[in-house]
Amino acid sequence: QVQVVESGGGSVQAGGSLRLSCAVSGDTRSAYCLGWFRQAPGKRREGVAVINTGGSSTYYGDSVKGRFTISQDNTENTLYLQMNSLKPEDTAMYYCAASTTWAAFERSSYRYWGPGTQVTVSS
Repeated sequence: QVQVVESGGGSVQAGGSLRLSCAVSGDTRSAYCLGWFRQAPGKRREGVAVINTGGSSTYYGDSVKGRFTISQDNTENTLYLQMNSLKPEDTAMYYCAASTTWAAFERSSYRYWGPGTQVTVSS
């Protein structure tokens, strides 16, 4: 079992930055792929960025490329999402998820999900 818990959400004006964190605990060795997803009201949950726990592969959604950066600190079992140049359309609940295989944005492959952290970007 893997547990993931997000933190770092909040309210920011457009153009601002936030850094989300995800604490990973439990059987961390089984978490091969860690990802960030988001869901806005009335919309489907979409992939934002994913990384394999070795750090050699990353994958970003088109809408966040060049603005968001996913990273991890394996010594602290923490996943990060640095979000710069935030836009109102980035407003959503952001979720951290873990998969035992490389899953990119295939949501069904992620067995472990956090409760989410809210990000609100005002214009």
